[in-house]
Amino acid sequence: MPTPRDLDPACEDPADVAGRLGVDPETGLAAADVDERLRSHGANELRPARRVPVWRRVLAQLADPLILLLLAAVVVSVVAWIVEGAHGWPIDALVILAIIALNAVLGLVQESRAERAVAALAVMTRAHSTVLRDGGLRTVPSDELVPGDVLALAEGDRVGADARLVRANALRVAEASLTGESEAVEKDPATLEHRVPLGDRRDMVFAGTAVSRGTGRAIVTGTGMATEMGTIATMLDETIEEPTPLQVEVDHLGRMLGRIVVGIAIVVMLTVTIVQGVDTAEDFVTVLLLGVSLAVAAVPEGLPAIMSLVLALGVQRMARRNAVVKQLSSVETLGSASVICTDKTGTLTTNEMTIQRVVTASGTVDLGGVGYAPVGDATATGRELAEGPLLSEARLVLGAGSLVNDAQLAQHDGRWEIEGDPTEAAFLVAARKVAGAAEEAAQYGRVGEVPFSSERKMMSTAHRREGGDLVVLSKGAPDVLLQHCTRVQVGDGVVPLDPVRRARALAEVETLSEEAFRTLAVAYRPAPELAGGDGRPDAAGFDEDAEEDLVYAGVVGIIDPPRPEVRSAIADAHAAGIRVVMITGDHPATAARIARDLGIIGEDGIALPGARLDGMTDRQLRDAVRTVSVFARVAPEHKLRIVDALQAEGLVVAMTGDGVNDAPALKSADIGIAMGITGTEVTKEAAKMVLADDDFATIVHAVREGRVIFDNIRKFLRYLLYSNMGEVLTVFLGVVFAGVLGFAGASDEAVVLPLLATQILWINLVTDSGPALAMGVDPEVDDVMARPPRGLHDRAIDLGMWIGIATTGIVIAIATLITMDAFLPGGLIPGGADTFEVARTAGFTTLVFAGLFTAFNARSATSSAFRSVFANRWLWGAVALAVLLQVAVVSWAPLQVAFGTASLDAAHWAVCVAMASSVLWVEELRKLGIRLAGRRRADSASPRVRAA
Repeated sequence: MPTPRDLDPACEDPADVAGRLGVDPETGLAAADVDERLRSHGANELRPARRVPVWRRVLAQLADPLILLLLAAVVVSVVAWIVEGAHGWPIDALVILAIIALNAVLGLVQESRAERAVAALAVMTRAHSTVLRDGGLRTVPSDELVPGDVLALAEGDRVGADARLVRANALRVAEASLTGESEAVEKDPATLEHRVPLGDRRDMVFAGTAVSRGTGRAIVTGTGMATEMGTIATMLDETIEEPTPLQVEVDHLGRMLGRIVVGIAIVVMLTVTIVQGVDTAEDFVTVLLLGVSLAVAAVPEGLPAIMSLVLALGVQRMARRNAVVKQLSSVETLGSASVICTDKTGTLTTNEMTIQRVVTASGTVDLGGVGYAPVGDATATGRELAEGPLLSEARLVLGAGSLVNDAQLAQHDGRWEIEGDPTEAAFLVAARKVAGAAEEAAQYGRVGEVPFSSERKMMSTAHRREGGDLVVLSKGAPDVLLQHCTRVQVGDGVVPLDPVRRARALAEVETLSEEAFRTLAVAYRPAPELAGGDGRPDAAGFDEDAEEDLVYAGVVGIIDPPRPEVRSAIADAHAAGIRVVMITGDHPATAARIARDLGIIGEDGIALPGARLDGMTDRQLRDAVRTVSVFARVAPEHKLRIVDALQAEGLVVAMTGDGVNDAPALKSADIGIAMGITGTEVTKEAAKMVLADDDFATIVHAVREGRVIFDNIRKFLRYLLYSNMGEVLTVFLGVVFAGVLGFAGASDEAVVLPLLATQILWINLVTDSGPALAMGVDPEVDDVMARPPRGLHDRAIDLGMWIGIATTGIVIAIATLITMDAFLPGGLIPGGADTFEVARTAGFTTLVFAGLFTAFNARSATSSAFRSVFANRWLWGAVALAVLLQVAVVSWAPLQVAFGTASLDAAHWAVCVAMASSVLWVEELRKLGIRLAGRRRADSASPRVRAA
């Protein structure tokens, strides 16, 4: 027997569905059948998300290649400590382990929220449902629904399961969170002839949606994971989360540094062995320690922790701009985004149906304002609407429309909210924008109703003003309502609706429809003949027959309008080289209209419907996404395919959305962005970033922040590697040229080291870390939004940076070794008379100060260090603190013992500062050369451009 998922109940007759599921729609299931089906199909709930245990999350933090590199350094340090005799504590290893632990804690604290997307889906769908069982209505928990249950639907109900409609009375269901449809969908039990997209299945209701109006009966066809909501849950559960560009870059950096570290250690140890020889176990231990020292020097031990702290600070800055980032590595990702895929409803638009146009016999009225706040001007041809025929007609249309209406509008905590159908609520809002419309309507009381039905496509109400006659008010589809009209309102009078006026009214409706407005017409007629003895219409007399000989008042254009700030935000995104792609479940015409209004596509741009995507191969879809910027009437699986196709093109994709249908694509994108106010809990859990204010413009601010963060990451990488390269070359060249520089004669060590391992750790973890952190909050130097996003394969450390690292490292090493030589006898520079400990301390101090000068160099690859030199007060504070710490480690006895330093006099300090500053001047000259070369290239290109 086929299961409900094997068949499409939307294409089956209700009687066939009932027969297949063994239920009588008039009596429902028997209690015994319910129990049996509950055992067979299971509870109507979604599978809970797989929880990631804490130990696996900790391991994930330690799986970073940089962390693995540090762990390898710990192992080597411990081995060397044991070989030396295990005296004291293995300080190197313990300090590095502390750094690793700090980094893991930072990551876990920020990313401690485990994924609960499917669990949030379950919470969203947990409710109670009214069902027909054993011939009577009863309310049961929705998780006890089974296939074959008969749902009794009424306004305000949340649909508990997927179900096939048996009958419907003016039934409208809000499906925006599932399909992206901006307005409530009118339901009709008539059987569909063929399979259609989810948003067009008018004879079905779906779990997790809500009844906004009317009543109906439906047979449950799918529960739990067999619902459309379950399909999304499965997609969400199976969607593979891609690593962020920053994670990819850090992985690459870790592997690269690992190879460099191993290479340096091997080359140096082989060089020492060849030059000086290794004859004893003690010599072997010394060479091994040298290798460890170089490994320590090459690896920026503080890099993982500094990066985590800088990203955490970026998270805080973004949070102050209403962008809440859930994962540290995602902070920078948005800055790398080359495409922003965005949902329409609730993201680009307000998700609040708004009347923007009123068309009557005397002209057109434009209404300002968006959403449910009754604020906005009424204008005609650009001028404020003045007293006259047009104002009188607009007042009649909106006043009557707000009476033939079941919605409510109220203000709660400063926010305007509605109850009922959003389209009807739009009349209540619009009536308050036109002078006198709402006040006039308030004088009438409803005394009768002919309800809306999908067959009639209109509704009517009878109203009476105190002391006045009855009036019939009607509202409905314009083409239908016009068939019931014989006259038309012109100013304060009524004239016959002749063929010319009728054709004109239909043409105006067509124009509104072409502009993607939803249209509703309003008509009325005095009906004194309907009044009974009590002033109310006769119960038998007020029926569909009363809806004849109506006076046509006019038609309104309704749309879910764009958010006011979005157009400029999209323009900013385009200026930054970022493409914006709309992916929506709404109608193609509506999607294209909104996209044109916002500047996503040009006037001749079109929307590609989801039905076309079904017939496309992955290759064809990749071709399509290169040029198409609007996709409409798409299902959740389409959104996922579009995101995957863009990523296959080498693009970094940011995906925004608020509905359940957006969640799988949000998870698959490089960075998913959920709406914090209108977004579902499912979407928020699947996303990596949440917009607290639902403002698309916040995304552009976050892009800027992400780009600044990546620039700052490059700054502190440049700084740390400049300094570390100086350390490595100092040790390497100091060992190789120990005899030439006078080191060998001044020390009785078998292998003379210009720096101790503890001194290298001091530089990396104490004096370097402060300036590196300060550069993580460096202000924006250039306009980061004036350049295109970085390419997917652009490296954080490119060839230009490697050249700078090598150049600076050589200068630092030469300055350090010359300083040591100057204070020692027997080297290249005569006149020195200090001990090797003093000379090594002077070299150590020169290296530290050279690193501090380098901090100012590293703020830009091309700009002078003196440009905006005082802009970053944190950097100056970090440099001042590093100087004080260096003075302490050189001058304070306890630290002298721990770090092998000796006191320096004023002359020593002056030489150290002067020699260290050489790195600043050499780098300034190098940058000047780069800038001059760039200007020459620009000047030589200018004549060619003018000639062309």
